[in-house]
Amino acid sequence: MKYTTNLNTPTFDNNGFATSNGWVMVYRANTETREYICADMERTVIGVSLSAGAYLDAPEVPNSADIAVCRSIDEKSWVNVPDFRGKTAYHIKTQQAKSIESIGELSSELTLLEPKTSFDKWDGKQWVTDLVEKQKHDLQQLEDQKQSLLNEAEQKIVKLERKVRLNMASQEEISLLREWEVYSIKLIELDISDIKKIDWPTKPE
Repeated sequence: MKYTTNLNTPTFDNNGFATSNGWVMVYRANTETREYICADMERTVIGVSLSAGAYLDAPEVPNSADIAVCRSIDEKSWVNVPDFRGKTAYHIKTQQAKSIESIGELSSELTLLEPKTSFDKWDGKQWVTDLVEKQKHDLQQLEDQKQSLLNEAEQKIVKLERKVRLNMASQEEISLLREWEVYSIKLIELDISDIKKIDWPTKPE
């Protein structure tokens, strides 16, 4: 036949070398990561193999965005590999967040489950809040708050007492001194062991 509108489909020997010239559909993989890139046409020359990363067999496209298609290490087939790129994983011991940037299974020390509090501990399957540690932390926070308020009250009292001692205090300041002293005593006697029942005294104005 003088003319043809068909592409000449080449053939290959057992070693992967073309036995005829032509064009063939190939499926390309990244030569470093082996991840599937695209399909396109490649020109073949007798005695020459396909270019690096090009294969004749088509991969099956997965339905999940969490799956990547890669060429197997032995380059004989396409395989599905977990793909969590762009997601955040958390270290099961430190809770440190890490952005996933590569294809593959997560390290055994990482999980995609986000801890809810800084007191969460990993039990092998999920985060569980350590209520004892959380209570200790909350109590310490209250102790610190109470001490801060006591320090403030003490500063006010010392200043007002000095003015009273030097006969420089007004009646309003004398009354205010008593209010701060009462407030200070209430703080000292305040029981903060039960967080839900704490009734903070009103600060003098």
